[in-house]
Amino acid sequence: MTDWCMVIDLEKCVACQGCSIACRFENNTPAVSPQESKNGRAIRWNDVFPLPLHFAPDQGEYPNVKTHYITRPCMHCKNAPCVKVCPVQATFTDEEGIVHQNYNRCIGCRFCTVACPYGVRYFNWFKPEWEETLAEYRNPDQLSVNGSLEGPAVRPTGVVEKCTYCVHRLAKAREQAKVEGRDFRPDEYVPACVQTCTGKARFFGDLDDPDSTVSQLSKSLRAIHLLEDSGAHPKTLYLAEG
Repeated sequence: MTDWCMVIDLEKCVACQGCSIACRFENNTPAVSPQESKNGRAIRWNDVFPLPLHFAPDQGEYPNVKTHYITRPCMHCKNAPCVKVCPVQATFTDEEGIVHQNYNRCIGCRFCTVACPYGVRYFNWFKPEWEETLAEYRNPDQLSVNGSLEGPAVRPTGVVEKCTYCVHRLAKAREQAKVEGRDFRPDEYVPACVQTCTGKARFFGDLDDPDSTVSQLSKSLRAIHLLEDSGAHPKTLYLAEG
């Protein structure tokens, strides 16, 4: 059975935020007004942060300063707290280890948002809107809330959104393999953030395949988990800077 996993090499990450932009356009996440962003209601499934100075102090002197960053998608935890607290099973983990969000079932209680130790869940407070020019670039391949492919998908008001590892790409890749009459290959499925990463800092694949890149990197001495003591057992791994 496939067990999808992402590995992010912090040594290679240049904080270009290409992953954040790719995620936004691939998944049709809406932009909010400056005021809503100030109120903490920005929706960013994949974000990049500078590490706190007390945790990773800057090195060197201006202008030759090295700052440390970390990029944060959903961790797709094996023991996901968000799944445990959802009263209506709108959040669930499939047999391949991807933590899903069923927007039709979600009642907007936000228990999952509180339970997530990584802060990667976002509540959609208002009807999503885009500037006219941005609306033209919404991704029609993104599955809509009713499972159809009729136009760009938009999550409705009052539900929680999150990174899905671009699971619609997995569905599309499997359908393509089926149409071509062949077996699906795990390397055909790549999330947008991994495909776009300019520093080649992201890797994605089957953790159960001992020959896969992610499986080998997960055994590296640099491999770490965020908030490992939380008991969530995240499957998004990091390679610490050397």
